[in-house]
Amino acid sequence: MNKHDLRDKARAEARSKAEALVAQMTLEEKAEQLKYDAPANERLGIPAYNWWNEGLHGVARAGVATVFPQAIGMAATFDADLLKAEGDCVATEGRAKYNASAKHGDRDIYKGLTFWSPNVNIFRDPRWGRGHETLGEDPYLTSRLGLAFVEGLQGEEGELKAAGCAKHYAVHSGPEGIRHEFDAIASRKDMEETYLPAFETLVKEGDVESVMGAYNRTNGEVCCGSKTLLKDILREKWGFKGHVVSDCWAIADFHTKHMVTSTPEESAALALENGCDLNCGNTYLHMMSAYEQGLVTEEQITEAAVRLFTTRYLLGIMDGSKYDSVPYEEVESPEHVELSLKAARESIVLLDNHKKALPLNIDKIKTIGVIGPNADSIKALIGNYHGTGSQYVTVLEGIRAYVKDKARVMYSDGCALFQDRTEHLAVAGDRISEALTVAEHSDVVILCLGLDETLEGEEGDTGNSYASGDKNDLLLPESQRKLCEALAGCDTPVIVCNMTGSAMDLSYMAEHFDAILQTWYPGVKGGQAVAEILFGEISPSGKLPVTFYDGMDRLPEFTDYAMKGRTYRYIEGEAQYPFGYGLTYSDVNVDSAIIKTAEVKKQTSGDESSDPVIKAGLANDGEVYVAEVEVTVTNKGTFATDEVVQLYLRNRTSRFAPPHAILGGFCRISLKPGETVKVTIALEDPSFTVVDDEGNRIHDGKSYTVYAGTSQPDAKSVSLTGHSPVSAELDF
Repeated sequence: MNKHDLRDKARAEARSKAEALVAQMTLEEKAEQLKYDAPANERLGIPAYNWWNEGLHGVARAGVATVFPQAIGMAATFDADLLKAEGDCVATEGRAKYNASAKHGDRDIYKGLTFWSPNVNIFRDPRWGRGHETLGEDPYLTSRLGLAFVEGLQGEEGELKAAGCAKHYAVHSGPEGIRHEFDAIASRKDMEETYLPAFETLVKEGDVESVMGAYNRTNGEVCCGSKTLLKDILREKWGFKGHVVSDCWAIADFHTKHMVTSTPEESAALALENGCDLNCGNTYLHMMSAYEQGLVTEEQITEAAVRLFTTRYLLGIMDGSKYDSVPYEEVESPEHVELSLKAARESIVLLDNHKKALPLNIDKIKTIGVIGPNADSIKALIGNYHGTGSQYVTVLEGIRAYVKDKARVMYSDGCALFQDRTEHLAVAGDRISEALTVAEHSDVVILCLGLDETLEGEEGDTGNSYASGDKNDLLLPESQRKLCEALAGCDTPVIVCNMTGSAMDLSYMAEHFDAILQTWYPGVKGGQAVAEILFGEISPSGKLPVTFYDGMDRLPEFTDYAMKGRTYRYIEGEAQYPFGYGLTYSDVNVDSAIIKTAEVKKQTSGDESSDPVIKAGLANDGEVYVAEVEVTVTNKGTFATDEVVQLYLRNRTSRFAPPHAILGGFCRISLKPGETVKVTIALEDPSFTVVDDEGNRIHDGKSYTVYAGTSQPDAKSVSLTGHSPVSAELDF
């Protein structure tokens, strides 16, 4: 019995129990269970349950937990196995914390087993403040990594270890400031090709237990009450069996911001009618009034309640679980913290090393200057939607711990993160002279720049709110730019650690400084990982999950949801640093790519003797294209390193194909100096499909070019890496 059959069997049993329980409830008792802070029902022995929990990169907002690199950093690992292990860690620690809290009668917010993660929106525009919560700009990468996370989080047996949630459905990626009234217009092609694939993958292949609607409208319909999205696509086309939850207070937006309804009762009715079972917010407090006005039926309320109790039974909340014995000692265990450190090591991207300044030789350095507002910042480690670590290692602390007494470490924050001075009574730029002094007395400077959750994030959560969490441009704050200009005039080599969750314009740093590391928000042990990479104990191996643009000149308007000109698939002109790019300390080359197999299979429905094709993005012709590519890779350098082998596909004949080759497969490998490795990577639909202008996913042509390399096959990647991917022709 495959994992889907196991989950279906468990769901059928859980639903039967849920139906029996809900049948004993009055209509009012059913209605009160449709709110995120569901009350206890003493008559029926139902404990209170708060559905709202977060686990984006570790159990969040519930006290101590292992803090992983922010999701965008996890995406930079290109490591599906690691994402699965992370999801399992979140579920394990979530169970441990739930068990302990429930024992003490604590059923508060952030202490349940329903995690509203992962965020699989497409990071289509670098200005979006919440983009660092996502897994990047590519539908394929987002789908595969999001799926792995959900499999780890939920487990692959019938019973749920924890419940995942695919959010925010759909077509949601800013602007934050107008999200409550914004209508995201997307063509049928862009919907099917870009905005929906990750959600479909998590539903069809991952059996994700819940889906969260977005704040915005999509093509005129409010997402949390959209017949097209919730009924026609999610339930009917994809066969979703779990429950739908609204984003928080999004249903109230129906009548207060979107103005598609006039009253809370009408808003509650619109959401429930189209399949939104759970209200994060308080609009469903008006559900009984909506019923009395004839806007909703008892059957609709009953069905929503049954779906929600089905999830609670699948989790064992109602009648016990094998996971009830998970001990509190699992929380921030040494093994989990080590996994977070591994993730940080894999996530860091070496963007520039043109002067070969890295790795640093500790035996030749007497004094290290660590400068910048993020050098000793915990906020720069943790991103948003984070838990609490019991011990953080900032970049400054990581460097000090690594060098011990072999070198003197001098420090200056250099400037405030975005204010023009660090001390209120001082003049603007009050730390620049100190930074210059530190640089003058150092053999090398580690310059830690960037942002944190106070500058980029969700509307209302950011501290400065100058753009509701979004960025106005791709430049660092002016205070940091002035610090860079000052240090550019000194003779000391400068290594930049850019600690952001999004693409920035790093052209000034590339021109004036010696090397650039993109560290993202690297988690609780991030400073240790940065130090290990700076000094060559570990080779950097992360790859960009987003495009770094050369400024904003060619970017479309932020509110334009058409894909033209966006992401590596549709970019016009060269990127500053392309999607899929990242250097190592070694010289890894792809020697050859051989098409081992290429065949067309028929879609199957599955039975006891065959695993069904339960895949997202299949063409409508009943056929599935699959291939295997054998790639030979050699480490010609002197460093042991990880590397990410990437396969890109170009449809040679279809006019519906994106203008640039698309990612179709990837594999992280480890190579010793001089070692040659052969790996076989599968290519399969939907990679061989295209989407026509009407949104139909089709096979259009049977001739493809496969590129195998450690980057994209674009000219800028070739220029930056010094290597051209090899290619092979593939015909079905």
